[in-house]
Amino acid sequence: MVFVRKSPGRSGAVKVQIAERRAGRDVVLEHVGTAHDDAELAALMEVARGKLYPGQGELTLDGVAPRTVEGEPTTVDITSKSNAVLWQVLQAAYTDLGFDVVDDDAFEQLVLARLIEPTSKADSLRVLRELGIAHASLRTMFRSLERAGERDYRSLLADACFAHAASVGDISLCLYDVTTLYFEAEDEDSLRKVGYSKERRVDPQVVVGLLVDRNGFPLEIGCFEGNKAETLTLIPIVDQFRQRHSLEGFVVVADAGMLSATNLRELDDAGLHFIVGSRTTKAPVDLESHFRWHGDAFRDGQVIDTITPRHGRTRAGASDPMVKAEPIWKSEHDSSWRAVWAYSGKRAVRDNRTLTLQEERARDVVAGDKAARTPRFVKTVSGSRKIDEASLARARRLVGLKGYVTNIPATLMPAAEVMSSYHDLWHVEQSFRMSKTDLRARPMFHHTRDAIEAHLTIVFASLAISRYLHTTTGLTVRKILHALKPIQQITVRIAGHDHVARDPITKPAQAILDALDITLD
Repeated sequence: MVFVRKSPGRSGAVKVQIAERRAGRDVVLEHVGTAHDDAELAALMEVARGKLYPGQGELTLDGVAPRTVEGEPTTVDITSKSNAVLWQVLQAAYTDLGFDVVDDDAFEQLVLARLIEPTSKADSLRVLRELGIAHASLRTMFRSLERAGERDYRSLLADACFAHAASVGDISLCLYDVTTLYFEAEDEDSLRKVGYSKERRVDPQVVVGLLVDRNGFPLEIGCFEGNKAETLTLIPIVDQFRQRHSLEGFVVVADAGMLSATNLRELDDAGLHFIVGSRTTKAPVDLESHFRWHGDAFRDGQVIDTITPRHGRTRAGASDPMVKAEPIWKSEHDSSWRAVWAYSGKRAVRDNRTLTLQEERARDVVAGDKAARTPRFVKTVSGSRKIDEASLARARRLVGLKGYVTNIPATLMPAAEVMSSYHDLWHVEQSFRMSKTDLRARPMFHHTRDAIEAHLTIVFASLAISRYLHTTTGLTVRKILHALKPIQQITVRIAGHDHVARDPITKPAQAILDALDITLD
């Protein structure tokens, strides 16, 4: 016999379930919902009756007489289902960050839909519809992309991001990195061009620069032509950020790819501090004094604070190998920067392993056992290939070393802090991974510069919300979706009156609500 079983839940709540009697046991077939008051109980009972015998106006269950209005059978209609709890959480994050300064509901829906399921703008309507969220038309969605450029939504969002980062953290140190986003297109245009790709692709692409705070929260984003050198993207983004917020004297951290004499000079001329990764090939000059007096022996964790020439092809600004003590860099030095070199035994093991593999490949090529383009440590002499023993020995000598170039005096920032600040770069790398994987930042459905820029503005906003939720709750967006998506809210119309029933709030869901200080509607 099929019946509706009402079982007491916690805090006086009542569960409404559909069960069947099998072999003397009650087997639950479906959990309809949990009621917290009489109205919810009545609504869920009617929903359960409708599930048992769809289309019938009357049904007696457990001896309960059918409800009637003026002698007529009560009609029960489910008017809506939605993920209202999930949507309220995402909207709260959007508002908490101050993004509601962009007074555009369609834009907000595109940003939040991207967090739930990154897809095309047209398919975002399906995502919203499946959530039970009333949404703008597709035409309005596309108009919001146009408005994003016309009304400069990105500046409004960047101002809100800066205000948030400044209120909860420290924007005295910013991290910068670049990535490339490719297009499956045959022809180039003024923006999408073939250039150096970290993914080794030969498709047209764009270069994207991202500036974040030390925790990875996005502050500024920029889009450049696909063939633009990475080193040429740093200054425009930093200048844009500095001028937008009238800032002076913060620290910019970037990897060795940004190490160019022009970049460092322009940052220094602007009154900014920098910490940039150094290339290992610069170590022989920077550490010449150490090699002369101590050989190529290093102890694990050893740090050498010295100087490096501002211009790599000259010895002006290099340390004097005849002097045993390392020079102390001062800001008035106009021919050198401060250089910090650190040795790690673990890094040395990893570097040696890599070099051994490279050496084996080089010897195979020289011996003719492997046909390939000329690998590292192979040189051509008189038409024949030989192992470049000098280069190999030099590389072995430098294993385990990692260098950092900065214009911050040791009196302001000790070497250990210089290194730890640089290592925070993993946060911006993580943000890029989130953008390219979780948010699918590649603008595969856009072809014009305005559309691509608008798309990146949406990704920028989605990334900020994702980072905010992660920092506030300790959970990734994916885990938040997993916790909140199953919680459904149902509106049932009984005899002309609407009643709302909602699945019980689980402990993980309540923890998310508490962390964000959200009280459900």
